[in-house]
Amino acid sequence: MKQLHKDSLYCWTQFDETRNIDFHSYLWLREEGNIVFDPLPLSAHDTQHLMSLGGASLILISNSDHVRDAEALAQLTGAEIWGPASEQNNFPILCARWLGDNEKLFRDLDVYTLSGSKTEGELAFVLDGDTLVTGDLIRAHKGGSLCLLPDAKLKNKAAAIESVSRLASISTLQAVLPGDGWPVFRDAGKVLSELMLAIA
Repeated sequence: MKQLHKDSLYCWTQFDETRNIDFHSYLWLREEGNIVFDPLPLSAHDTQHLMSLGGASLILISNSDHVRDAEALAQLTGAEIWGPASEQNNFPILCARWLGDNEKLFRDLDVYTLSGSKTEGELAFVLDGDTLVTGDLIRAHKGGSLCLLPDAKLKNKAAAIESVSRLASISTLQAVLPGDGWPVFRDAGKVLSELMLAIA
């Protein structure tokens, strides 16, 4: 796994040839138990690295299209899987808990639901008040800038823009870690504002 902008954050990736971007999964090291976001399959090297860092106690899934390899990781580590409440009735795997909007899971983890994306109630997560982890709606096909899921896949673009605006209003954000495409490690507020101008 690769070290990110904080000592507590790592990622592993899988290149998607259709879109010419990397898909990412993120590991957040915490004394209370490590958290993994939208886990892709792990290589043998990354599995060993993860376990050397304490494994995982919780897996958070942003939307049903990002279930990925969550069940296998849960079996390996014993982690619980939590998913979006809006998809509870047709989610493809069993979750121990369903998450809604504006939940403060822990003192350092906030949950937001996003509207208008290709799945209802997609989740976004804010870590330590300064790092945003997203699933499908906010992505980055070009280094240094963010973009939205293509219009053809949006259920409601106006609602999607409203959701992005809400996240962009979080003044403490410094980094954006998308599930799809390039992470942004600095000046997240500026980059989110540029995204708002581009989609307005």
